[in-house]
Amino acid sequence: MVNTNAVVAFPDKKAQRQAYDNNKLEKRLCRQVGQAIADFNMIEDGDKVMVCLSGGKDSYGMLDILMKLRDRAPVSFDIIAVNLDQKQPGFPEDVLPNYLREVGVPFHIEEQDTYSIVKEKVPEGKTMCSLCSRLRRGILYRVATELGATKIALGHHRDDILQTTLLNFFFAGRLKGMPPKLTSDNGEHVVIRPLAYVEEKDLARYAEVRQFPIIPCTLCGSQDQLQRQQMSAMLQEWEKKFPGRTQSMFTALQNVIPSHLMDHRLFAFKTVKATGQAQADGDIAFDDLPVVPPTTVRWLQPEDV
Repeated sequence: MVNTNAVVAFPDKKAQRQAYDNNKLEKRLCRQVGQAIADFNMIEDGDKVMVCLSGGKDSYGMLDILMKLRDRAPVSFDIIAVNLDQKQPGFPEDVLPNYLREVGVPFHIEEQDTYSIVKEKVPEGKTMCSLCSRLRRGILYRVATELGATKIALGHHRDDILQTTLLNFFFAGRLKGMPPKLTSDNGEHVVIRPLAYVEEKDLARYAEVRQFPIIPCTLCGSQDQLQRQQMSAMLQEWEKKFPGRTQSMFTALQNVIPSHLMDHRLFAFKTVKATGQAQADGDIAFDDLPVVPPTTVRWLQPEDV
């Protein structure tokens, strides 16, 4: 006998939509990271990638995505997560080891009291990021050598790259950004930034979806009015007023025309002479031309996306 008073349970449409959006976000991040790896040949067959894990949303996201790509990539590579415990007061030492054991990735925790050094050397109220970064780099390079890592992966994203470019432009008087791939300061390692194409807002949302155990930085992260924060606020305001501007700026970093800048070390201005022939890259700086993104090669197969 059919119970006509029974309540029919319908799927929660809101939950379904959320699951769909979360899946779409994950696929987009995997696609963008895979594309960056392919464009700059960041990871090669047989690599041992040392993923630098700070406990922030960016490095968590990078590790998570690289682990997913490792299982479907066209090359074989290993991952080892490395965290530098800088002995900041109140740092929860068990959070990262517990998480890394849970996800099943090999890891190494390097304990070095750089916190005391930075606090001693930098006057109160001054920016600590520069000295802290130099100390961290030196330690991570040594650890990479000891672990036999062939690549050092850092969690800088698209917004970091744009902010660095503006910092150099406004405060250092140079056109210089944050390259997705470079050799280390000591020339012994290759440093890669697999998140180069990823927006920070996507990483923030992904961190919420994956529920990463975020560890806040209480050293430089507690200082207000840093120049990088000013650049971040500027970019956010521009994007709010003019949607698509930040993407245009990022695309510009991949479409450099030395003949239309002013660095005589990159272009032989002294030898420029009239040839009587039309130049494809001539004086068209103010022409109304469409911006065409650079062509890229995907690292993932279509079925992976």
